[in-house]
Amino acid sequence: MPTALWIAHVKVTDAERYAKYAAGATAAIADHQGVFLARNGAYEQLEGNDRARNVVARFPSLQRAHECYYSEAYQAALKFAEGAAERDLMIVEELD
Repeated sequence: MPTALWIAHVKVTDAERYAKYAAGATAAIADHQGVFLARNGAYEQLEGNDRARNVVARFPSLQRAHECYYSEAYQAALKFAEGAAERDLMIVEELD
């Protein structure tokens, strides 16, 4: 079964609220066997919208990433991100 990547591009507008989201999201991702590959590191914007916070996490499968997003723990954390950031988030299945 192919692994999957959770990819987020974020512009934080309220750092205090977003920090609360990040703490809860980190725990939810770990609970679903997600492992961070990139998180708010240096980057070079080549095309599209520039959002300074970029996060990539790997999950054992697309289903596990999906389950994480819709989990009670992640949805509780997500409430802190509402109004605290502009975000794009997707899950993408990796090639075998």
